[in-house]
Amino acid sequence: MPFTFHTHSGQFCRHAKGTLEDVVKEAIAKKLLVLGLSEHVPRSRAQDLYPEEADLTTDGLHKAFQAYIEEAQRLRERYGDQLEILIGAETEYITDDSLKEMEQLRRKYKLDYLVGSLHHIDGMPLDFSQDMYEQIVLSYGGDRNEMFRRYFDSQLTMLRELQPEIVGHFDLVRIFHPYKQGINDPLLTKEIRQLASRNIDYAISYGAIFEINTRAWKKGLRDAYPQRDLLEEILQKGGRITISDDSHGKEDLCMHYDLLLVYLREMGVTRLHYLQRVGGVVQTHVLDHATEHGFWATGGFT
Repeated sequence: MPFTFHTHSGQFCRHAKGTLEDVVKEAIAKKLLVLGLSEHVPRSRAQDLYPEEADLTTDGLHKAFQAYIEEAQRLRERYGDQLEILIGAETEYITDDSLKEMEQLRRKYKLDYLVGSLHHIDGMPLDFSQDMYEQIVLSYGGDRNEMFRRYFDSQLTMLRELQPEIVGHFDLVRIFHPYKQGINDPLLTKEIRQLASRNIDYAISYGAIFEINTRAWKKGLRDAYPQRDLLEEILQKGGRITISDDSHGKEDLCMHYDLLLVYLREMGVTRLHYLQRVGGVVQTHVLDHATEHGFWATGGFT
């Protein structure tokens, strides 16, 4: 205990490291209760391949995703007596067809859960690099508010169409925002904050779980995703919370969980939610007094 529901491996993600089995073995070593596997769903347009995927085809991505499912099932069979393994996927929303394809994959592979994430705005990659981020800003004539507006509108569409069990890095749009240059955060404006609040309200309405994603610290942000202004709102509205590391290999598993423990205490988070299979059906469970659990001490995070 506890858990992470947002993980990747170099076996199925070019910007990650190691094998999926490496991740599972590390989770066992760290005594996690539940490990959620969530490789990216395949993209279906050649123009959406990342530079690191120049030697791949979209057909290759689809075959790799099928191989991921098969490997995840093998690992669950082999290690299931030592660790609860859930087989999920992280979403992509690039075009309207992306959402249709995601729903087809969900049914085809009987996925345990989805991490509902947004990595593109109007077809442009958001989190790959600072340069690509700034290209999105330029595409809106330098209007960062418009960029944030489009992000939250697209996020709402994804949430409505897929209703993912877990909402991934809710405010990823902040990843490369140049705070240090004194440029105001668009979420400080009433209009953009209302859009974020609208999305929070919708996710809560269907029972979504918001992840506190520790990868934000690796990117140099002050807090985990979501940043504390939005996390406060989610908590005030009774939103359900879980924790994830967004790991990209075994070295990242439980990354910054020491900072996470401090953050949970600082934000007054005492209850976490997690997914678990019961009789073959995925259910949501509650961990009360979460910051007092022995995991933090045994894992060396205190």
